[in-house]
Formats: sequence, C-alpha cells, structure tokens
Amino acid sequence: MASTDNPASSPGHVASSATNEAPAVPEGVATTSVDAGDAASPSGNTASPTNPATTVGASAQEIAIDDDFDGDSAFGEDAQSETASLASAISRGYMENGRKYQSTKGHEYWGPSDDKQFETFELGHLLYIILDSLMPEPLFHSPIGDTPQNILDIGTGDGTWAIEVADKYPSATVYGIDLYPPPALWVPPNCIFQVDDVTQEWTWRKQFDLIHLRLLLGAFTPEERDRVYKACYDNLLPGGWIEEVELDVRVMSDDDSLPADSIVAGWGPNFLGCAERSGRPLDTQLTMKASIENAGFINVQDKLYKCPLGSWPRDKIYKDAGKVNMEHWKTGLEGWAMYLLTKFGEPTPWLPDEVQVYVARVRNEISQPNLHCYHYTRRVWAQKPLE
Repeated sequence: MASTDNPASSPGHVASSATNEAPAVPEGVATTSVDAGDAASPSGNTASPTNPATTVGASAQEIAIDDDFDGDSAFGEDAQSETASLASAISRGYMENGRKYQSTKGHEYWGPSDDKQFETFELGHLLYIILDSLMPEPLFHSPIGDTPQNILDIGTGDGTWAIEVADKYPSATVYGIDLYPPPALWVPPNCIFQVDDVTQEWTWRKQFDLIHLRLLLGAFTPEERDRVYKACYDNLLPGGWIEEVELDVRVMSDDDSLPADSIVAGWGPNFLGCAERSGRPLDTQLTMKASIENAGFINVQDKLYKCPLGSWPRDKIYKDAGKVNMEHWKTGLEGWAMYLLTKFGEPTPWLPDEVQVYVARVRNEISQPNLHCYHYTRRVWAQKPLE
C-alpha cells in the first residue's frame, strides 16, 4: 500500500411500485425476520441519544413511537498512491448495469463509486453524526486528545469524515484512502486523499494516532480483514487507536409491526446469503470486536445503536436520525443490491430488471407509516498497547 504524501485529484431512483408488466422477483428469496437479540449478539452497548452512556453490557432498549407520526415526507431535493499506474488503474473502474464499480487484481468491490453512491455516503455520515450529536466528539469515540498528528481513514468514500476531522484538528494530517478519488470540491490543506488498496502491502513511513474504518462490510474476505487489522496494529503509534463503524443489513421492529413474511424482513437474510456465496461476509458488526481483539488490541469497547427507518420515533434525535436514514436507504438501495444480486442472487443470479423491481418494492414497503423499523449499527474502538 502506498505512502506518498501527495494528494490524489479530487473531484432519482426507481419508481416506488412495479407495474403488472414488470419482471417478478425470483422465487425463493428469504423473507424470514430476525430476532433482535440475534442481531445484537455479541452483547454490546446501546445508548439512548438523550443518555449517551456506554456502559459495557447495556442492552438494546426499545425506541418509543411517536403517536402523532403519520408518514415521512420527502427528505428534500437539496437534501496518492506511490504507484501512479496502480492508482490510475484502480480509479478508472468499470460500468455495469448503469453503475460504476472498482476492481483491482481480480478483487471486485460490490459497492458502486458514482454520484448516486456518494450521495448515499453523505447521508450515512449525517446519520451517525446525528445519533452521536450529544457526545463531546461525534466524529469518533477514541480518546486521542486535542492535538493528534496523523490520522488514517480507510474506505474514505466521499471523503466527508476525513475532511471534517482535518478541519476540526488542524494539528493532524488526515489521510483518506479508497479505491477511487472522492468528489470533494474543497479539501483542507491538512487532508490528503489517495487511491490505494489496503489489502496490499502497507508502506507508510509514519505511524498514526487513529485509524478509522466505516461501512466496509463485504469489502474483505475474513483472511483479508484479519490482515488489515494486523496492518492497522503495526502502523499505529504505541497507545494509538483503531475505530470501526459497521451496520447490520437486517431490518427488524420491536413491536411486531414488520411482518415476518415481508420483503423488508427478508432483505437482510437475502444479502447475508449473497455475501456468503461471494466469500466476503456482510455480518461484520457481529464479528469485528473479536477480530480486533485477536489482532492484539486492548481496551476494546463497543457501542450498539438502533438506527430507525423513518420519523416514527418520539425522541427528537431518533426522529431526525430516522428521517435521514430513510433517505439514506432510498438513495442507496439500488447500489447495495445490484452487484450482489446479479452475481450471487438465489436461486440463480438475478436479471437487472428483477433487481430494479425488488428495490422498488423494498423502497415502497419501508415508506409505510405503520412500520416501526430499525437496523443495528455497532461502533468498536480499541487501543494498541503502549509496550
């Protein structure tokens, strides 16, 4: 992996219901709901937005429903690499089924890298900022002090997290790396974006105070992920921190408002199956804490969030988060689904038109005001020993 300090160059959706003539969703798609306890296992910390405690072992609490809620309106329309040839080859990507993807050395990443996906990234970032808006530092939980020197953001996406951290901590040089350059129009002078593949050998000439990862589920095989954690460990300062945020693809409800045979209830099992067949699991939020511990980190802590879909919660922070998350899902559904279903769908790979119909049905179903749905997200932060 590259270590140059030179920055890389910065730079609608489907109808909500299907017509009778549209292709049918393939038979055999899972529609089994998931028990909330299974999704939350292993045990972690779940804090109310108005009580952001992170006591170890805290259980996930039910989100109170706003009795006056009658549906969501639209969110709003306004809503470098050391080896230049490698960076160029990676960032070019390829087009398939109307979306742009990245690949390197036979490794194709399931998530698109186009303007529609960058909008999804931005909404996902806002979701987690809202959920942690009462925390002293909503961008991360690792106690790195006020004057960090070097921070690495792996899988920087649209670059928003790296830009905001660099702007807030002028003492630090923040490096954001991904398989493509982000579309940022303005970048602080202490923020550097690079096109690189973290599964390759790391050759950084510096050690980091913090290494941050977010929404990299499905990005690695289990063996690759273990190597990435080991590389993070080796490239952190003694006493430095790793922090990762990953969501659970399964959708659930606490009040049984989500029918077990619904399309939305089957979304998570459907994609967990696709990921298993692809060899790159999507259940990272369930496994990353143990994997980080196995890499040698200590003081391992985690926090479990309930991320509502829609404005149905009574609590204002949950309500705002749910409104953003609804748009996050509506914008992201096609990008999340297209690659995995057309490559690894069950019982056989799906046609693109079948994916479009499926996505439209999911988008329509999550918009129903009587559904009080959410998914989990887990944050893990841990420290490299001082010796």
